[in-house]
Amino acid sequence: MTSPRTDLDLATVDAVVLDTDGVITDTARTHAAAWKRAFDELLDNRGARSGTRPAPFDVETDYLRLVDGRSRADGARAFLGSRGIVLPEHGRDGTGTAGTDTLESLLERKTGYFLDEVRTHGVRAFPTTVAFLHELRHRQAGIAAVSASRSCGPVLRAAGVDGLVDVRVDGLDAQRLGLAGKPDPALFLEAARRLAVPPARCALIEDALVGVEAGRRGGFGLVIGVDRQGRLRREMRELGAHVVVADLADVAVVGRHRGTRHPVV
Repeated sequence: MTSPRTDLDLATVDAVVLDTDGVITDTARTHAAAWKRAFDELLDNRGARSGTRPAPFDVETDYLRLVDGRSRADGARAFLGSRGIVLPEHGRDGTGTAGTDTLESLLERKTGYFLDEVRTHGVRAFPTTVAFLHELRHRQAGIAAVSASRSCGPVLRAAGVDGLVDVRVDGLDAQRLGLAGKPDPALFLEAARRLAVPPARCALIEDALVGVEAGRRGGFGLVIGVDRQGRLRREMRELGAHVVVADLADVAVVGRHRGTRHPVV
């Protein structure tokens, strides 16, 4: 289904906060593949010990509904909970070395698989998003990139778009500042604070259901859902998206700031 074009009017919005994976960079699928490898290894190991293997991780359903947009730990707990599995947060085995069947080890394996993929194949930014960012900068709007991932910085640099954003808030900031993960709006509110723009004067662009919900809960003036596969449109609208598009080519930036860019703190 073709998305209607929508205007992002800079007479009513001073800054734009964008999710990174799936909105700026084409890395949502890379995260999903890394999660699948890590989860399926764990499920295989548990199945070999118990004789009963839970259903494997499904990229089309489990990633979108349980993992996408959440912090690493929250996403892992949500998926494992769907399979009736609770892992110890961390621990040691009988030899005094770190155990492998823990949440901590699962998260580290996932991150390693993701970074291996990035190093091997690189990162692609969506061309339409790059054009959108250039248009925002030309029109003097503030720009923030947000991600629950700790790898946000390397991903933006690998994609060659780190210079197009004024502010980055990521999983490392969340850990350092004690920011709750989505659907709590804390990450997005921190981005708005650093841009020195009230949330009501910010547009938020997200491709994850929990991110759309966070935008609504944070009081962002315009919440745009990006539904590239055409599967989440109805749910995004129900969770608070003002508009849902298939791609940022469907968003026209209009209006122009007069004067200087907003200060970044």
